[in-house]
Amino acid sequence: MSVRPSPSIMSEEVARFEALGDTWWDPEGPMAPLHRVNPVRIRWARDLIVRHFKLETGVGAPLAGVDLLDVGCGAGLFAEPLARLGANVIGVDPAPAAIEAARNHAEETGARLAYRMGTIEELAEEPRRFDVVSAMEVIEHAADPKRFVATAASLVKPGGLFLVSTLNRTLRSFALAIVGAEYVLRWLEPGTHRWEQFVTPLELTGFARAAGLRRLSLRGMVYDPFRRDWRLSSDTGVNYLFAAAKPDI
Repeated sequence: MSVRPSPSIMSEEVARFEALGDTWWDPEGPMAPLHRVNPVRIRWARDLIVRHFKLETGVGAPLAGVDLLDVGCGAGLFAEPLARLGANVIGVDPAPAAIEAARNHAEETGARLAYRMGTIEELAEEPRRFDVVSAMEVIEHAADPKRFVATAASLVKPGGLFLVSTLNRTLRSFALAIVGAEYVLRWLEPGTHRWEQFVTPLELTGFARAAGLRRLSLRGMVYDPFRRDWRLSSDTGVNYLFAAAKPDI
């Protein structure tokens, strides 16, 4: 099965992630940085969704009943934990090997969610809409970020949320996320990111507003070298989390 050409996809980016295959779920493999940052992303998303939809807390499945689409899901590092929190999750990605790895891992762990190979544009042609649409570390790989946000917003139900995790385009992000992470520490394969494709919070806010969304949350993520983990911060100079809401009709 092939994926139709899409303005949100750059073929070389898909090929890079396609090559990862089953190594996605290796916490010490090429995706180790995502494994380290994932707990922070999951907690932020969970708490935001619970507050926004006024869901019950203190239960085993706090996101029960929430329909969530994870765009550019890769092998499911973000999608699967949210499914375990009770959300009805669909993960979509244009890379066949990533979707295969996602399905294999879900089968091994018993996670209940659906994956499909495809693009956000293909989903936008279908009638289904979602309470939450997420794009974790995706927009910086999109060929046309503004159009990507507009398409993602079209998939959000009235009153729903659009969640993004990405990198700011600053001199500090170039030093830390490109030079440091890729060429010095070798956390990522050199060439994983292109600094000029990074999106600033101001730009992302503008893209969201143009798509009919209202910014709801903006938080930074910073790495604590002493604790060797990530935490939320007011510092959005490198990594940041962004949420926008679609008004109720």
